[in-house]
Amino acid sequence: MKLGRLNHIGIATPSIDASVAFYRDVMGATSIGEPFDLPAQGVRVCFVDTPNTQIELVEPLGDASPIRAFLEKNPAGGQHHLCYEVPDIQAALAWFRGKGAKVLGEPRIGAHGTPIFFVHPKDMGGVLTEIMETPRDQH
Repeated sequence: MKLGRLNHIGIATPSIDASVAFYRDVMGATSIGEPFDLPAQGVRVCFVDTPNTQIELVEPLGDASPIRAFLEKNPAGGQHHLCYEVPDIQAALAWFRGKGAKVLGEPRIGAHGTPIFFVHPKDMGGVLTEIMETPRDQH
């Protein structure tokens, strides 16, 4: 398995609107996507472009959202995960499982429209890690 580029840094937030204002007004972001819902994952997301990666703002969508527990522990929000690209999601999945890493759930379609899965922080140096198949139109 070969580690690909850092696609995005996931930031959990209680309010995408407030976070967008912060990135626009304080950080000077000029390229901010429209927020959209991912009901299957229980989240609302919005991407903020930076010169070398993206920030994915992640807000809970409903009471069953997996982001709720994170925000209960961190009410102001904060870094939730890192996402790396791989050329083949199935090969990466087999590699991580072969290493004994705990994969959280089965691969599913993520916010970029490509397959993703998450690896438990205990197996990733304390960082929740998203593995994402590189979008075909990017590389």
